[in-house]
Amino acid sequence: MKFIDEFRNPEIAAKISSEIRRIMPEKRLSIMEVCGGHTVAIFRYGIADLLPENLRLISGPGCPVCVTPNDFIDVAHFISRQKGTIVATFGDMMRVPGSESSLQREKSSGADVRICYSPSEALELAESNPTKRVVFLGIGFETTAPLIASVILSAERKKVRNFSVLSGHKTMPFAMKALLDSRETAIDGFICPGHVSAITGSEMFRFLSRDYHVPCVVSGFEPVDILESIYLIVRQITDGDSRVELQYKRAVRPEGNLRALEMIERVFEPCDSIWRGLGSIANSGLRIRSEYSGFDAAKIFDIPLTEITENPACSCGEIMRGVKTPPDCTLFGKICTPENPVGACMVSSEGACAAWFKYKKVDEI
Repeated sequence: MKFIDEFRNPEIAAKISSEIRRIMPEKRLSIMEVCGGHTVAIFRYGIADLLPENLRLISGPGCPVCVTPNDFIDVAHFISRQKGTIVATFGDMMRVPGSESSLQREKSSGADVRICYSPSEALELAESNPTKRVVFLGIGFETTAPLIASVILSAERKKVRNFSVLSGHKTMPFAMKALLDSRETAIDGFICPGHVSAITGSEMFRFLSRDYHVPCVVSGFEPVDILESIYLIVRQITDGDSRVELQYKRAVRPEGNLRALEMIERVFEPCDSIWRGLGSIANSGLRIRSEYSGFDAAKIFDIPLTEITENPACSCGEIMRGVKTPPDCTLFGKICTPENPVGACMVSSEGACAAWFKYKKVDEI
């Protein structure tokens, strides 16, 4: 297929749906998509309605804004209150609630918080404001890490010493492992993230199918992509097989983007990281290497230790673990809406709550 319309062709989608039903075993199966982009596509195109009743799709922890814990957000608030400091961030982070505030509230109280559409804009901001300290909030998975690594290298090359990054980067495979280890939710297969895999390659997920015997398929983001990926997972299950398959061949290579991986390796190193709803996961984060400590906001600022506090009424954590769906949360659609988000899953457009609220019928809420 060459054109986008082919990936949205209802006749092709219907044929794949029919094939899924034909090979579907009688037992109940649960497949988790771990990418926020997939979550949005599944809701937007009504993909769940094309599947057998005993096949359940679960939204996982694939929204970078959603999994960013309160302590990172609280640190961002602390930095924004420091005199002579500009905090630069992606727009989604503005309304994410921390323990007591949000960047939007900090900005309304006088903090200099600015939205950037790319890390390079933050570096330009530092160059044009040499008397200010500019801190970029580095969140996201392997997809955004190379971009921020390249900006740190550029800042070093240009000797822009008033620029730094607060790194909250996370890597996906170990979070998927943690979900399987917890056994809290039955996961019979993974729809693996396409954008992440464009950087890491599909081989990054092989240990999941090898060690846990869980089928994994790297998928594109169009409805035909996702349906084909579901078909491939179900086929593996019916064949008694478990391996990594690459459906998204037009964008992903098994070995990944070697240049991007080299850049991540050069600037970052693995570290334990706290995920909202999942807790601390070993080696699932990326911190800035000591060679570039001059650009590490966590080392530049005297950041106080704070206790992580979450809103006890918010079910974001359980939703990202697949334990609950958005309507299971008592706040969903009532107190918590896109206009008044209580939890991070309602803030980001890739959050399960936001997607469910936008695309599901009212009577399903």
